[in-house]
Amino acid sequence: MEGHTYTRLVPRKPKKLRPRPAQGARLLAFRKAAGLTQAELAQLVGDTQANISFWERTDKPPRSDVLPKLAKSLGVRIEDLIGEPATPTAAPPLASSPGPIGEVQRTFEQVRRLPRRQQRKVVEIVTAMLEQYRRKAS
Repeated sequence: MEGHTYTRLVPRKPKKLRPRPAQGARLLAFRKAAGLTQAELAQLVGDTQANISFWERTDKPPRSDVLPKLAKSLGVRIEDLIGEPATPTAAPPLASSPGPIGEVQRTFEQVRRLPRRQQRKVVEIVTAMLEQYRRKAS
């Protein structure tokens, strides 16, 4: 066996893939729904991409100082991030109310589900229209 040397071509056992813990899967789903990469989310919350990756792969919740920033950046509640069930006494969303306010609310709830870049474009357009309306009203 003197002539045999180890090479990189020797097959290795495949790593066993473990299912993603619920906590990490929840954060991953919210991040993807917001249309953000780990690096973009890390920049928004002032943390590292490595920490975002860690939180998405484990059942460890993000630190308490990061949770509010994450919730705001992802457009969700802190309770949604940590997986607490909604309270049954919560008020119904405005979208269930009839009329123009409900219609506007429903529309913006749909916008909220768009990727972050598209949300920014919608906000730019609406802001420009509001500014134009404000000028006409003055």
